[in-house]
Amino acid sequence: METGDGADGPGGPDAPGMQFGCASFNQDSTSLALGTKTGYKLFSLTMVEMLDCIHESETADVYIVERLFSSSLVVVVSSAMPQRMNIYHFKKGTEICNYSYPNSILAVKLNRHRLVVCLDESIYIHNIKDMKLLKTLLNTPSNPSGLCALSINHSNSYLAYPGSATIGEIVVYDANNLNTVTMIPAHDSPLAALTFNTSATKLASASERGTVIRVFSIPEGLRLFEFRRGMKRYVNISSLSFSPDGQFLCASSNTETVHIFKLEQLGPSGVDEAGTWTAYVGKMFSAASSYLPAQVSGMMSQDRAFATVHLVTSGQRNICTLAMIQKLPRLLVATADGQLFVYNVDPLDGGECTLAHKHRLFGTDDDQDEVAKTEGSEVAGPAQTCPSYAATAALPASGPVTATLTGYSEDGGAKRGEVIPEHEFAAGPVCLDDENEFPPINWCRDGTGGGQARPS
Repeated sequence: METGDGADGPGGPDAPGMQFGCASFNQDSTSLALGTKTGYKLFSLTMVEMLDCIHESETADVYIVERLFSSSLVVVVSSAMPQRMNIYHFKKGTEICNYSYPNSILAVKLNRHRLVVCLDESIYIHNIKDMKLLKTLLNTPSNPSGLCALSINHSNSYLAYPGSATIGEIVVYDANNLNTVTMIPAHDSPLAALTFNTSATKLASASERGTVIRVFSIPEGLRLFEFRRGMKRYVNISSLSFSPDGQFLCASSNTETVHIFKLEQLGPSGVDEAGTWTAYVGKMFSAASSYLPAQVSGMMSQDRAFATVHLVTSGQRNICTLAMIQKLPRLLVATADGQLFVYNVDPLDGGECTLAHKHRLFGTDDDQDEVAKTEGSEVAGPAQTCPSYAATAALPASGPVTATLTGYSEDGGAKRGEVIPEHEFAAGPVCLDDENEFPPINWCRDGTGGGQARPS
């Protein structure tokens, strides 16, 4: 499940306490990608108490890194060449292709059918199987943060992006059929975060004020839910993410609190909810709302957070996601100071989530005892050491890279203890055409290994 659809993501260019340039969970939250000044790292998220680094590259100053599900395909953009997108097969250590754009790349989103590149005032939509440019959306409203969201359900490849630079209007675009689906007047102030649920039937949004999170039906664009994060202060919501089943929505910001909201309809149509205290109070508020000022009635009729997490520090960007790890629901929070927190979530009663484990993504944990006392839970040691470029270069040569690769595997091709090679250019045209791999793709590049994206 894609996350980090707020501006810049954790550790953005000017984020305080920055340890890395970017961070992103993959589409199904089974891995975490980090971009740093010295390269990027890929971590596997299949265990609570163990964080496996499956790949490390020395590409400098990475500020965008996106992995396609659990495959060995990864998209990288570096501040050294911000107008160029590089696509790598990290298992083979080869560059598949690269594309250049008129201006700096601000975001890249991908699913198994489409790859979307977002610039400040334009969006490029590629067919991921052959990287053919299908559509260029020109003269889009100024979007300096590159805010956009692409549904991971490739049968409904919906793309959401701001329809205005001054108000919170959302454009929902069908990236499969290449047409605009709907325009949603979501907020009074500009948008700050967007995300689709797994089935692409719901879209969540937040504005720059950060006080209200709204959920809309897709493709109709009808408002389904409205969650109030708080009214005491405006915050910068940096991440929204649905749970795999679409029943929960988590939101993180530059404050110390991460909120989890439960998407449940309150009213006579829901038999289970009708008898609950929450439903009863909701009915009373709804009945009284017509007699109250609009601001008060709107606030009272909204659901509060179902569950929360209070981080040790505030004032830094972070991203969050909800995932099933070892058959239990977990909340994962990656913070800009280089830490990954894994929390247990009670799907029945909610409340304050308990810390299951903490991982330091860089260096070692010098504050284990302090955090253990603060959080009331055991803290993990450092993440497993990634294979370095030097270690890779020291290995015996395995022969020249073949001209035709056999595709990329869904497990990323990384086995425990296996050293993944550093990126290198293939000796000849690269064609990924193995129909046994999913998704099958036929990316072939000419001798230059690059392409220029032109408006369609």
